[in-house]
Amino acid sequence: MAPQFRSYVWDPALILSQITLMQAIYYSSLGLWLAVVDSLVHNSPSLDQIFNYEVLGFSTSLGRLAMMAFILNALSCAIGLLYFIRRGKQCLDFTVTIHFFHLLGCWIYNAHFPTALTWWLVHTVCTALMAVIGEYLCMRTELKEIPLNSTPKSNV
Repeated sequence: MAPQFRSYVWDPALILSQITLMQAIYYSSLGLWLAVVDSLVHNSPSLDQIFNYEVLGFSTSLGRLAMMAFILNALSCAIGLLYFIRRGKQCLDFTVTIHFFHLLGCWIYNAHFPTALTWWLVHTVCTALMAVIGEYLCMRTELKEIPLNSTPKSNV
């Protein structure tokens, strides 16, 4: 069998560690973006901004700023996909996994399934942004030319 460029062996430990890392990146960068937004309007941070689906909305300035933080977080996590996943075809899988676990967290935190249309709208847009931008960034690095030098590298 000829040697391959990449190993395609299924490694559950690697996948679980990547999921854990991306989930940590998701919540830590979301916390940072919410802290920046809260400092602009002198609001005290709370877990409701992350998990309560009623916070997101177009009617209040805090709701609009929280939506902005979620969208900026999608861009930050796309960069996380670039540095820690590094495979364009896995970006959608990890993005959906992150948002699925966030859905479960919101469901547990609120004790009922999220029903607000704005919550679903924001998270659908964030999922799409994170997947598309992450895949674009990963594909750019995957498609870089491999330098081939015709001169041998010996310093004899």
